[in-house]
Amino acid sequence: RETASVDYYVTFDSFAVGAAWGDYLVKNASGKGNNLYLYAGAASDNNAFIFFDGAWSVLQPKIADGTFIVRNSTEAVKLMSKAKLSREELGKIIGQVTTDWNFSVAKNKAEADTTKAKKAFKGTVFICAPNDGTARAIADVYSADRDVKKFYITGQDAEVASVQYIINGKQSMTVLKDVRVLVNDAIAAAVAYLKGGTPAKTTSYNNGKVDVPAKPSAIITVTKENVKATIVDSGYYPSSYFSGLE
Repeated sequence: RETASVDYYVTFDSFAVGAAWGDYLVKNASGKGNNLYLYAGAASDNNAFIFFDGAWSVLQPKIADGTFIVRNSTEAVKLMSKAKLSREELGKIIGQVTTDWNFSVAKNKAEADTTKAKKAFKGTVFICAPNDGTARAIADVYSADRDVKKFYITGQDAEVASVQYIINGKQSMTVLKDVRVLVNDAIAAAVAYLKGGTPAKTTSYNNGKVDVPAKPSAIITVTKENVKATIVDSGYYPSSYFSGLE
């Protein structure tokens, strides 16, 4: 941060991760009035803001047009007509739905939400969860609620436990950030410099001092339909880690 001594940034795009959550939920919603529950990472973590901002960029138009109704954040409801939120506005929503990246906090917050929610606010539920650990904690709560008939829930990191949850139908998706891709992109950037050139650039990140060029590494949305191809066939994890794979 706040140095000019940086030539290039190799990273995954946190905004794109959040957008992938939104894309998945929107893709699986139909009609109007779908019940949406929002959860976020820690309010003290800048990445939590970027993830949520990405999700909001996709979900907000569908909240504004009535496809989704946010059931657990009055601040999100107040801001539903605003496509781009300030840091302060994001903070107001995150402050209501933060899990603090803690599984117990996520579980307790989900329990509070399901206890408070009317029966009409359940049925089929769409849940924006910030990572795999919190997704599993939240999913366990919603799956135990007799008034929740079906739910779609997001995640990220492709943790072994969540991949198994996806296979078992207990988690809907996760975002795979394959470190092998990140390593290859870092090597490609280094080779470009060694050859006297510059690495490919698609965006830049301001570090408080300069705009640092970057080409974020690709992410993959993993669902039950493609879990074998993306996780096992790709060599990310061996099939022996899981049961129930076809």
